[in-house]
Amino acid sequence: MKALIKIGGTLVDDAGARHAIARQITGLPGRGIAAAVVHGGGKQMTRFLEERGIESRFVRGLRLTTEETIDAVLKVFAGSVNTQVVAALGLAGAHAVGLTGVDSGLAIAEQLDPELGLVGKVVASDTRLLDVLTGAAYIPVIACVAGGITGEVFNVNADSMAVAIASNWNVERLIFLTDVAGVLDSSKNILPELAIPDCQALIAAGVATGGMQAKLNAAMDAVAAGVQEVRIVKGSDPDIVTRVFAGEACGTRIVASRAVEMTG
Repeated sequence: MKALIKIGGTLVDDAGARHAIARQITGLPGRGIAAAVVHGGGKQMTRFLEERGIESRFVRGLRLTTEETIDAVLKVFAGSVNTQVVAALGLAGAHAVGLTGVDSGLAIAEQLDPELGLVGKVVASDTRLLDVLTGAAYIPVIACVAGGITGEVFNVNADSMAVAIASNWNVERLIFLTDVAGVLDSSKNILPELAIPDCQALIAAGVATGGMQAKLNAAMDAVAAGVQEVRIVKGSDPDIVTRVFAGEACGTRIVASRAVEMTG
């Protein structure tokens, strides 16, 4: 099985959470799972900029990225955060390798919107390097930075980066480790399984908004592109990664369409 795990927020910012997740991911190659990690680091990025007197500006939830900011993106995402995640996996016993989308054409992007500056949308992905690394039991750890076709460097939303790489790498399972236990209905109950029409209905009804709406849009893109299953789970729950791969019904499972029950 191929699997991609996206982590961000507190899970990469907090050392305890980072190491707990790393211990769980480390065991995957030994179970025959070719695993890669995509990470963000927005909290660290905002803090880095604040310390230098630079205000973080957002447009439709995406960080405005100037020439000045892209230098910080490289220092934080591709530098300190990526190294911290790789170090946590190494301490847990994994053979982890830090990468960005720039490496070996792993993520090629074009400008998403001139209003956002150097924010990119992944338009191509060469995932052969992931096969080489995971085939030798390494765990690739990919920062959400992509290259442009004429040498640019782009800041890419980590969820979008995860979907693009998962789709091109033909993974069976994409896991979003989040700060919520799953997708909630209007009564705040966790929905165990959703198909694309269900996700669309939640968004249209205003039940899924903000960050969860973005997660559902990303999940729909992934399953529409051939990823068999997207799982949205709470990353701080005990042994959550281990439990998902053990077959436990954790969080919300998103698929392209649900099988129709046949009656005789």
